[in-house]
Amino acid sequence: MTEQRLHPVMLVGTGSDVGKSVLATALCRIFLQDGYHPAPFKAQNMALNSYATPEGYEIGRAQAVQAEAARLAPHTDMNPLLLKPNSEHTTQVVLNGKPIGNRSAYDYFRKEGREELRLAVNDAFDRLAVKYNPIVMEGAGSVSEINLRDSDLVNMPMARHADADVILVADIDRGGVFASVYGSIMLQTPEDKARIKGIIINKFRGDLRLFDEGRRMMEELCGVPVLGVVPMFKDIVIEEEDSVELDRKRKAPLPTSLEGEGNESPQYELCRKVQVAVILLRHISNFTDFDILERDERVNLFYTNNIKDIEKADIIILPGTKATLDDLGELRRNGVAQAIIRAHKDGKTVIGICGGYQMLGQMVSDPDGVEGSVPCLPGLGILPLETVMTADKVTQQVEFEFDGKPCKGYEIHQGRTRKKMQTLSPALPLYGDGERHEQFAEEELPLVYIQDKCLGTYVHGILDNPAVIDYVVSPLAKRASEAPVMTAEEFKDRQYDQLAEHVRRYVDINKIYEIIKN
Repeated sequence: MTEQRLHPVMLVGTGSDVGKSVLATALCRIFLQDGYHPAPFKAQNMALNSYATPEGYEIGRAQAVQAEAARLAPHTDMNPLLLKPNSEHTTQVVLNGKPIGNRSAYDYFRKEGREELRLAVNDAFDRLAVKYNPIVMEGAGSVSEINLRDSDLVNMPMARHADADVILVADIDRGGVFASVYGSIMLQTPEDKARIKGIIINKFRGDLRLFDEGRRMMEELCGVPVLGVVPMFKDIVIEEEDSVELDRKRKAPLPTSLEGEGNESPQYELCRKVQVAVILLRHISNFTDFDILERDERVNLFYTNNIKDIEKADIIILPGTKATLDDLGELRRNGVAQAIIRAHKDGKTVIGICGGYQMLGQMVSDPDGVEGSVPCLPGLGILPLETVMTADKVTQQVEFEFDGKPCKGYEIHQGRTRKKMQTLSPALPLYGDGERHEQFAEEELPLVYIQDKCLGTYVHGILDNPAVIDYVVSPLAKRASEAPVMTAEEFKDRQYDQLAEHVRRYVDINKIYEIIKN
């Protein structure tokens, strides 16, 4: 039996962070469960939290997550245009998975030169639409930015090209939901307004019956049906790419001791966990590297740039960053770099991933101004390495062995890292060990560099691997985990099913099928 063709469906928002990405993820899994072969698509994404495809190209993590929900390998056609903000008011533009240069926001959003990018994103959609059914599309930011209408590549112009049915998503938790929904619809052109076939109210708190009258009033006011009111959830874990998600993360360690008696309480059990501090960088990227570790019951993971909190940590992680030199300079200015060095000397474990790995070396240099105007800065000096920034970007998936077990992850980085060696001069002086000269070895470094309670790597997702987590956590854990071992893939797949169940419960999926079948 031939699969019935469905119209593409596009989720647009009344603003940023209203839940478009998560709802698109849910629809990808729902359509898959119902026997279709969906694929995600977002013409233009702005995010530091990116992902490497199997072919070694770069896309936004949200589309990689949506591809996982659809049980597909991520591909650049799912997110042909990715913008990665730099530290000096510029953005790196990644087209079809490869960087094509840096632009200021003003230059990027000018009308001149937009048609070349429009053609590229339209072609990516067309290629995807031939292979998959339906295409679950996602807009960006607010759909009603009429001042950017002529240069827009990702919202209603993309819906017109795809002939997509559009669903407007609004966040009721931030307030002003009636004004934002009504304004978003009424500011559209008549052609685009006709494409908006439904409204989803997202992030509702409390008794849903309290919004029954509001739902009726919104439909009457806007002339568009409300397809669902989705409650806020906390027990389903879906990887997020926006730094907004960091606001919901723990920002302080748990206390390590309690006064008085009664230390058998649940709180006391929490206090015995391994304290893991992720340094909160200004340009932090790929913070989803720590989602699996965060859920390990032996661990209390928190994000911080507070020196006193860092002193309480058993493990300190320097995460990835889009601006290594800028963040390294800030760590030196605010005293965090010195706190990490002291902690390592005191026997604490230090982990560096990608940009954090580069910071752990002796020096980070940028002679060609790849990141900006700072030519070089000394690193933390914990590892005998030096990094030189290069224009070429490494984007690839990797498989490797760790502690005898197969592991995998991906690399997205600029810069070449080499090992520093020390040699004695051939002419020894009368006293002492001789003059030491520093040089750098050209041999290839291991994917995971380990030395003196310090682990450095370019591999994102390394802490998704149980072998690596156990290697790092087990020596510090006060008690062994009794939870059954679950791989990162199994955990995420279960979350997608739970998300789909949640959305089916509160959104009229049958009505969505009616819309996209006509």
